[in-house]
Amino acid sequence: MNLWSIAADLAVGYVALFALTKFLGKTQIAQLSPFDFVSAVTLGELVGNSIYDKEISTIKMLFAVIIWGALIFITEIATQKSRKFRHFSEGKPAIIINKGKIDYQELKKNRLDMNQMQHLLRSKDVFSVRECEYALLETDGTLSVLKKPLYDEVTKQDLNLIHTPNEGVLPLTVILDKEIIYDNLKIIDKDESWLRSEMEKAGIKHSEEVLYAEWTEGQNLFIQTFDKRISS
Repeated sequence: MNLWSIAADLAVGYVALFALTKFLGKTQIAQLSPFDFVSAVTLGELVGNSIYDKEISTIKMLFAVIIWGALIFITEIATQKSRKFRHFSEGKPAIIINKGKIDYQELKKNRLDMNQMQHLLRSKDVFSVRECEYALLETDGTLSVLKKPLYDEVTKQDLNLIHTPNEGVLPLTVILDKEIIYDNLKIIDKDESWLRSEMEKAGIKHSEEVLYAEWTEGQNLFIQTFDKRISS
């Protein structure tokens, strides 16, 4: 295979992919589901393989791209027309925090651990679980959050304030998935005996009962057990 042949395959593949993405619309990027990701990778592979495989001609590559594009288009039409098929192919949003309580079963079902959940919450400017009333894991892996009314954003203009009297505080996790986070206890200048004392006040004897516990300065320790009991 000479360089001119490679250049021709690249040019044809480029034009074909460009035309196909324009035809399929913006959903391939704007709403990238797991299936969309796989389909996009496969399209790239179809073009890439034709460059180095001597048995695959440009015509065959174009044919494969067109057929694959047609299958994607049919799938998109089916998801728009049929709600059942849309749920089957794309899945449904999962409520991982419901009325302020972490739904551990939904986390496991969606293969999401506590650290990943915290990361997604922080990306929505929610640094404390106690601020969250509902959190929905969308089909594309993003998180939608509804804060509790107490923690809803209020502007200075709404309150007619020029300066806010309190500095922001960063909540810290002290128990995560039964495990005590000793590094965070050191940061807040507390020890394990203090933590166990706070747990006893909430009627909890062992850290193995605790799914999540969070410390915030000036507030009581927020604790949720695996059976969804909350103490704050």
